[in-house]
Amino acid sequence: MRTETQMMDMIVSFAQQDERIRAVTLEGSRTNPNVPKDMFQDYDISFLVTEMTSFIEEPHWIDRFGERLIMQKPEDMTLFPPDLGNRYSYLMQFADGNRIDLTLIPLEEKDDYCKEDKLLVVLLDKDNCLPHIPAPTDEDYWVKRPSAAMFADCCNEFWWVSTYVAKGLWRREILYAQEHLNKYVRPMLHKMLEWQIGFETDFSVSVGKCGKYMENFLPEERWQALLATFANGTYEDVWRALFAMGELFSQTAQEVASHLQVAYSHDEAERVTAYLRRVRQLPADAVDFPCIIG
Repeated sequence: MRTETQMMDMIVSFAQQDERIRAVTLEGSRTNPNVPKDMFQDYDISFLVTEMTSFIEEPHWIDRFGERLIMQKPEDMTLFPPDLGNRYSYLMQFADGNRIDLTLIPLEEKDDYCKEDKLLVVLLDKDNCLPHIPAPTDEDYWVKRPSAAMFADCCNEFWWVSTYVAKGLWRREILYAQEHLNKYVRPMLHKMLEWQIGFETDFSVSVGKCGKYMENFLPEERWQALLATFANGTYEDVWRALFAMGELFSQTAQEVASHLQVAYSHDEAERVTAYLRRVRQLPADAVDFPCIIG
């Protein structure tokens, strides 16, 4: 596997020899002082170029970066519509384990580009054309303090969509139930846990993409409680995971509410939990739903 020094030397050397490329930057985790280095970190590289057509029309110029296992060019894909505007990207996984995510950016976009992300390091600036860029920081990714309205919306969404999971389980539609559990309910649980971490750290840390660093900030008991919210492929275990989520969510939401000095709706949580239990007990051939209130 090529070393970081070899990869960076190769990238910068290539750019130095190509007159179309006027500047090179590095973004992402390799610029973040708070992220431990490992061999799977991508090289998030941008070339600021005078024109892009010749790069795109002659695709073999990227071959000099090494033997590729697989590549994506998002701007050429139909199933996943691109969203980079005038930019063009090559996502390349190499046979030696390295990966480069390389983006071509029109030089005229340089000022806007340099304001987009604070995790940015200039590797090459042939014309000294880039604005001053401060030392990289991940502060844009720190957990943000919620408002009372955001807290209320998170609680409402968690309990509201929990009823969809129960409905799917009773109907024996496990894909529907799992989709709602993991795509809608779980993000609200993660959001509440992030806010709790934020209060404990004075909102000065990032928990990473998909909460990947959350383990570093949660007490071991709560971390294990979070892991217990993942279900296997059985109906009974999805029910178990749903109730485990509810318990962990309520516990964390009460703490966050205390920090925010707002009320947590215990009544809403208890009513929905009672509803979920009742649905779980319904026979498969039930045609009427028994009232759970009054």
